[in-house]
Amino acid sequence: MGENPAKNHYAQLNQGEENEMEIFGYKTQGCRRALCIAGYILSCGALRLLFYWKPEWDVWINCIRCSLEEADIVLLRTTDDFQTYSRKTVTWISVSAFIKSRSDYPATEEDSIFSKAIMKPSLLVKTIQVQKIHYVWNVYTKQFQKVGVLEDHYTCSAIHDKFGSGLTCNEQNVRRVMCGPNTIDVPVIPIWKLLIKEVLNPFYVFQLFSVCLWFAEDYMEYAIAIIFMSLLSIFLAVYDLRKQSIKLHRLVESHNNIMVTVCRNKEGFQELESHYLVPGDLLILKEGKTLLPCDAILVSGQCTVNESMLTGESIPVTKIHLPQADNLKPWRVYCAEDYRKHVLFCGTEVIQTKADDRGVVKAVVLQTGFNTAKGDLVRSILYPKPMNFKLYRDALRFLMCLIAFAAIGMIYTVCVFALNGEETGEVVKKALDVITIAVPPALPAALTTGIIYTQQRLKKKGIFCISPQRINMCGQLNLVCFDKTGTLTEDGLDLWGLLPSERNCFQNIHSFPADHGLPWGPVFKALAVCHSLIVWEGKIQGDPLDVKMFEATNWVIDDSSGHQNEDQGSTHATVVRPGLQATTAPVEGITILRQFPFSSALQRMSVIAQEIGGDPQAFIKGAPETVAMLCRAETVPSNFESKLLLYTAQGFRVIGLACKSLQAGKPPAALTREEVESDLTFLGLLIMENRLKRDTKPVLEELSAARIRSVMVTGDNIQTAITVAKSAGMIAPTHRVILVEANKVPGSFSASITWKSLEENKTEDYRSLEDDSQTEPGVRLALGSGQYHFAMSGKSYQIVADHFRHLLPKLLLNGTVFARMSPSQKSSLVEEFQKLDYFVGMCGDGANDCGGRPCCSCHFLLHVQVHGTVQHNSVPWCSPALLVSFTRAYPKLVPYRPPSQLISPPLLLSVVLNTLFSLSMQIFGFVVVQEQPWYSQTDIHSACLSVNNRERNSSSSLGLPGVRDGAHEQTDNGYRSYENTTVWLLSTINCLIVALVFSKGKPFRQPIYTNYVFILVLIGQLGICLFLMFADIDDLYSKMDLVCTPTSWRISMVGMLAVTLAVSFLVEEAVIENRPLWLLLKKTFQYHSKSHYKRLQHVLEQDSAWPPLNETFFSDSVAVTVEGNMGGHSNPTFDSSEDSL
Repeated sequence: MGENPAKNHYAQLNQGEENEMEIFGYKTQGCRRALCIAGYILSCGALRLLFYWKPEWDVWINCIRCSLEEADIVLLRTTDDFQTYSRKTVTWISVSAFIKSRSDYPATEEDSIFSKAIMKPSLLVKTIQVQKIHYVWNVYTKQFQKVGVLEDHYTCSAIHDKFGSGLTCNEQNVRRVMCGPNTIDVPVIPIWKLLIKEVLNPFYVFQLFSVCLWFAEDYMEYAIAIIFMSLLSIFLAVYDLRKQSIKLHRLVESHNNIMVTVCRNKEGFQELESHYLVPGDLLILKEGKTLLPCDAILVSGQCTVNESMLTGESIPVTKIHLPQADNLKPWRVYCAEDYRKHVLFCGTEVIQTKADDRGVVKAVVLQTGFNTAKGDLVRSILYPKPMNFKLYRDALRFLMCLIAFAAIGMIYTVCVFALNGEETGEVVKKALDVITIAVPPALPAALTTGIIYTQQRLKKKGIFCISPQRINMCGQLNLVCFDKTGTLTEDGLDLWGLLPSERNCFQNIHSFPADHGLPWGPVFKALAVCHSLIVWEGKIQGDPLDVKMFEATNWVIDDSSGHQNEDQGSTHATVVRPGLQATTAPVEGITILRQFPFSSALQRMSVIAQEIGGDPQAFIKGAPETVAMLCRAETVPSNFESKLLLYTAQGFRVIGLACKSLQAGKPPAALTREEVESDLTFLGLLIMENRLKRDTKPVLEELSAARIRSVMVTGDNIQTAITVAKSAGMIAPTHRVILVEANKVPGSFSASITWKSLEENKTEDYRSLEDDSQTEPGVRLALGSGQYHFAMSGKSYQIVADHFRHLLPKLLLNGTVFARMSPSQKSSLVEEFQKLDYFVGMCGDGANDCGGRPCCSCHFLLHVQVHGTVQHNSVPWCSPALLVSFTRAYPKLVPYRPPSQLISPPLLLSVVLNTLFSLSMQIFGFVVVQEQPWYSQTDIHSACLSVNNRERNSSSSLGLPGVRDGAHEQTDNGYRSYENTTVWLLSTINCLIVALVFSKGKPFRQPIYTNYVFILVLIGQLGICLFLMFADIDDLYSKMDLVCTPTSWRISMVGMLAVTLAVSFLVEEAVIENRPLWLLLKKTFQYHSKSHYKRLQHVLEQDSAWPPLNETFFSDSVAVTVEGNMGGHSNPTFDSSEDSL
C-alpha cells in the first residue's frame, strides 16, 4: 500500500532543508487495533516484529487516513532514494497555567509561532518530536512548524525592538513548555536496549530461525559455529555502539547546565540555569570567559570568541552586534553571508567582551537545544544520512537472486523427497533447510567487523569518521577540492615587502626583513591598527596574517587600557603603543574604537582608530581589486593592475591598504560600514609570501598518477592561485590556462562571458618575468590535445551559474582554479561537481591528512557473496570472512577504482566461475569415486582391508560371527558412503581455497601473506582438514559419518584440490584482474560510461569549437567571435579509461 498525497492529509516538513521529510496524517481506529492485537497473540509476536521492521505497515493497518489537523498518529517519509518511514505519536501540551487572560500574552507575539500554535479557547498546543526537534501545529497555516528557533522573518530593527528588553515571565514559560529544555541531552543507551535492538535485526532473527531448524535436524556443529559467530558479531556491534554513546554523552554533558544571566522585561537581571533558556531571551555576557549554552545574536557590544569546538581552528574570532537597520528585509537576508559575524554559537567560548556606549554586552537567544549549530552536529551523528543507495540496491538484488536460487532448490527438494515417499515433516525440514542457506550466515559478522576494522585503521592515521557508512565511498573518490592557504601552503605567512603609494604613484618597495624599520605615516598606522588581534593568555592571538603584519611594526597591544563599567562588561577599547624596539613615533599610542571584521563576501575588513589626542580615521585592508574600487580614482596609481599582476603571478599573497579621515563630531558607533568604506585614499600593497607545504607536491602527484583530479578552491587572488597551482603540479608547465571572465552588462539584466588565454592577458610587467616563447600553432596544439585548464573567480562563477547555466558543466569539466570564492560558493561548487557524478572530497584547513590512503574496499563483501553460493554445496568454515579485513591497505594509489557496484560484471563473473569450479570438482569427485575398483555401494568397508581384517579377527576371537553385521547396523545411519565422504572433504578444503582466492592483494590491499592472523588460521584449518583426510581413526570417522578410503584416493583428492586452486588463481589473474581484457571488451561492445561527466566529455570531444577561445557570449544573444576557433576538446590529464564495470 502506497501513499496517495491528498488535500490536508499530506505536507512537507523542513521543506528545502537537508532533513526534508513528507508527513502524512492518520487516526487510530479501535476495531483495527483490536484485530492487530489478536494477530500479535496468534502469531506469537511475529506480526509485531514485522511491524517493528515496517512501521508504515503498522500505521496503514492500525489507522485510517485523515487530515493532519485531526491526526493522532503521523507517518514520516524521507525524500531521499531510500524513502525511510518512521511513526510518531501526536501529543498535546496545555499552556493554561501561564495564560489566564489575553493580557498575559502581549500583542507583540501575535506574529510568532508561539502564539499561532495555541488553540483557543482550550489553550492546548499540538506537538510532535522528530529526531530530537520539536514541532508544533500552526493553527493558521495548518502545518507543523519547528520551534526552538527565533523565526527568520524578523528584521534587524524588530529583533532590537521586540527582544532588546527581554521576555516577560509568562512569555518565557510558554516558550519553554513548547520548545522543551535547552539541553543537548544524549543519554548513555543501556546495554540491554542496544542488545535488544541488535538482536531484532532481520539478519539475526533469520539466523535464530535457521539455527533452530539445524538443531532439529541434528546439525549441531554448524549450528553452534553460527551461534558463536553471531554472538561475536552482536558483542562487537553493541560494544562499538556503547562506546560511541559514552563518548558522545561526555562530549555534550558539560554544556547542559551553566549558570547564565538574563534580562527580564520590567524585572531586571536574573540568574538561572541554562536549560531554562528559550528563543528570544536576552542574555547578559559578563567580563571573562563564558561558555555559550545556545546560539545567540549579539545586539550590543563586541565579543571575541574561540570557535575551535566547531571549526577546529583556535584562532579567536571577533563578533560584532547586529546593526539596527531600518528596512523590511529579514535579518539573515540583510546580513547575507556575514550573518555569522553577529551570531555566537553554542559550545564556543567567549574569551573577551567589549561594551559600547549602550552599556553591557547583550545577546538575544537565537536557537536552543538540538536546533543549535552544535546540536545539529550531534544530530548528524545520531541520525546519519544514508549513503550509497546503489550499494544498498545491489545488495538487495544479490539477496533476491540467492532467495530465487533457494526457492528453486526448495521446489526440487520437495519434489524429490515427496516422490521417494519421505514423511511430510522430513520434507518440510529439508525444504526449509534450503531456504536457510539463502542468506550467508557470516554476512552480519563480516559487515560489522569490516566497518570496525576500517574505523580503527583510520583512527591510527588521525582520521575520525562520524558516519561509518561513508567509508565505503572513500575508495570511489575521483576529484578532490583543495583550499590553498593553510592546506596546500604553509599555515604562516612571511612578510616579503611593502609597496607604498603616494600622490598617485608607487614608491620604492620596502623589503622584509630590513635593517631599518618602517617610516611613520599612514601605511605604518594601517599596519598597526587594521587587525582583529587580542591579547589572550599573555600572547597576541588572531589571524596569522594580522599577527605577521602587526609584528612588523614592533608595537604592542596594551590590554590594560581603559576602565571598567559599573555594571557587567567593560567599555575599554584596544590600544596599541610603540614597543621597546619600535622606531620613534610622534604619538603615545592609537586607540581602536570600532572594528568591522573581515567578510569573505566583501573580501575586506576595516577599523576606526584614533591617535591619542587626535582625530578618528578609518583604515581598511583586503583584496587589492576590492580596495582599489573603494578608493578615489585619483589616489590609485595608473599602473596598479600591472604591479598587482607582477607579484600575484609569482605566487605572492597581496593585500591592499587604504585609509580615510572621519568627522570628529559623529560617534564611531553611529557610522555604518558603507559610510566608513567609501571615498578612501589608496596607501599601497602589502606583499606576503606563502610557501608550499613540503608534502603538497608529492601528494598531488600521487593523486594525479591515480587519476584523481585536483581542484583548487580558494578565497585568494586568481593570479596567485594559478601560480600556486602551477608550483604544486595541478597545472603542468606545458598546459595552457584559460581565464573565464563573466560580467553583468551595465544597464540591463543580461551578462557576458569571455574566454581569454592567460598569456594573452598578461601585461608588460608580467611578460618580463617569463619568456613566453609559445607560438600560435603551439596554442592550437595545446588546445587540440586538451591540455588546458579553466580558471575563474567567485564573481564569474556566480554569474555563470545565474546566466549561463548550460555552460557550467562544460566549464567544470576542465575547471582547475576557482579563486575569490565565498564559503557558500565553495559549497555550491562541490554540489555542482556531484551533479556531474563525480565522487568529491573536500580538503580544507585542519584536514591536512590528504595523503592518507583509503583503507577500505568492498572486497570483504565478495567473500560473503561466495559464502552464500558455496553453501549450497558444502559447509563453509566462516572465520576467514572475519579476518580478511585485517589485510592492510596497499601503500600506493592506483589509477583506477574498485568496482562501485556489488553486482558489477567482474565480481559476478568471479563468483560464477569459482562456483562452477567448485561444483565441477565436486561432481568430478562424486562420479570418479564410483568408478574405483574398491568402490561398493553396499559395503562401506570394502576399500580398507585392514579394517575388514581387524573386524573379522575380532569377531572370530570372540566367537560372535554376527557382531560385524550388528556393528555395521549401529554405525551406518544412511549418511555414510564413499560419495558423501569424497564430496565433504573436497567441499571443506575448497572453502579455504575460495577464501584464499578472494583475499586479493594488489592493487588495493597488501599481499595476503602480510595478514599473518588470516594465514595462520588458514594453515590451521588446512591442517585439520588434511588430518581428517589422512587419519585412520575409526571412532572419529564414525562420529563424523565418514568412511575409510585408500591412500591413493586421498592423494587423488589432494590433486583435484590443487588443480582447482591453480585454475582459480589463473582465472582470477588472467581474466578477472586483466584490465586490458576488460577495456578491450568495453571497446568491442561499445560500452560508454553512465557518469554524466564522462558522457559530457565524449560529446565535447566531437565539438571542434570548444573551448571558444577569445570569444564573448551574451546571455541574451548569440556568440560574438573575436578570433577563429582554437581546436577541439579532450582532457587526457583527467580522463581515465577506467569505469565501474
